[in-house]
Amino acid sequence: MAPWFRTTLLTVGSIAVTMLGLLFITFIIGRVMPIDPVLSIVGERASQSTYDAVYLELGLDKPLIVQFFYYLWDVLHLDFGTSLLNARPVSEDIARVFPATLELATLGITFGILLGVPLGVLAAVRKGSWIDQIARVVALVGYSMPIFWLGLMGLLIFYGILGLVGGPGRVGIFYVDVVPSVTGMILIDAALDRNWAVFKDAFSHIILPASLLGYYSLAYISRMTRSFMLEQLSAEYITTARVKGMSEWDVVWKHAFKNIRVQLITVIALSYANLLEGSVLTEIIFSWPGIGSYITTALLSADMNAVLGGTVVVGLIFILLNIFSDLLYRVFDPRSK
Repeated sequence: MAPWFRTTLLTVGSIAVTMLGLLFITFIIGRVMPIDPVLSIVGERASQSTYDAVYLELGLDKPLIVQFFYYLWDVLHLDFGTSLLNARPVSEDIARVFPATLELATLGITFGILLGVPLGVLAAVRKGSWIDQIARVVALVGYSMPIFWLGLMGLLIFYGILGLVGGPGRVGIFYVDVVPSVTGMILIDAALDRNWAVFKDAFSHIILPASLLGYYSLAYISRMTRSFMLEQLSAEYITTARVKGMSEWDVVWKHAFKNIRVQLITVIALSYANLLEGSVLTEIIFSWPGIGSYITTALLSADMNAVLGGTVVVGLIFILLNIFSDLLYRVFDPRSK
C-alpha cells in the first residue's frame, strides 16, 4: 500500500470516528436534557391523541440506539430537523448565520496574528525591556478582562461617546438586504456588488467586535510566541550563528522564528477555533446574527434541533481546522511527512 494512500485512509478513518463520537455525544445530550421535544412542538394545551401522534412521528417509541441511527442517517443527508422557533429547516438557518460568525472570527484572528506574532517576537528579542513589559501588560489585560465588559466599554466609548464606529448589528437599518447575498459575508458581498456605501457601513459595524476578538487572540498568540522564541534564542545554534557574524535580523527571523512555525500553527488554529465557537458573548453584545447567538437563543427556547445542529457544525469546524493544521505541519516541517 502506497504511503500517501495509507495516510489518506488513516485521516479519513480518524475523521469518521471523531464525527461519530461527536454525533453520539450530542444525541445523548439532546435526549437527557429535561426538555420534552413533543411538548415543545405541540404545546401544553394539545390533546393526548395529538401528543401521541407526534410522539410516534418523531420515532420516540423506538429504542435509543435505533433513534441514534435515524439521527445519524438524517445528519448524513444534512437534515438537522426543523427549528421550533421559525419552522424552517435548521440546515438553512445554519447556512444563513454561520457566514456572519466566520467573517467576524476571520477578521479577529487576522488582527491577532498581524499584531500578536511581531509583538511576541519583539518581546522575546528585547527581553526585560519596556517593549517586553508592554507586551506582558497587553497579554495580562487580554487574559483577565471579561470580553463582555470590554465589549460594553467599547460600545460606550467608540460608538456612544466618540461616534467612530457603527453600532450593534451587521449594517445600519437603511442598508439591510440592499446587496444580494452570495457568500453570506457582508463585506465580500458588498465588494462583489461594488456597493461601497454598504461596504463602508458594514466595516464600521464589524471593526469594533472584530478588534475585541482580535485583542483576545492577540494576548494568547503574543504570549505563546514570546515563550517559543525565548526557548529558541537560548539555543546553541543561535549563539553559533551570531559568532559567525550573521545579522540579528537573519538570526531572529531566518533561524529562530523558522523553528517555531509549527508550534505557532497549533496556537493559531486553536485560537481561531475558539473564536468560531466562543464568540457567543461578543455576538450577543453587538447583536451579531452569528451561530453563537443562534445556538444561545435556541437553547433558551428549548429548540433542541437547532442546538444540536449548531453544535455538530461547530464540532465539525474544530475537526477541519485540526486537519488543516496537520497539513500545514507537513509543509513547514518535512520530518512530519
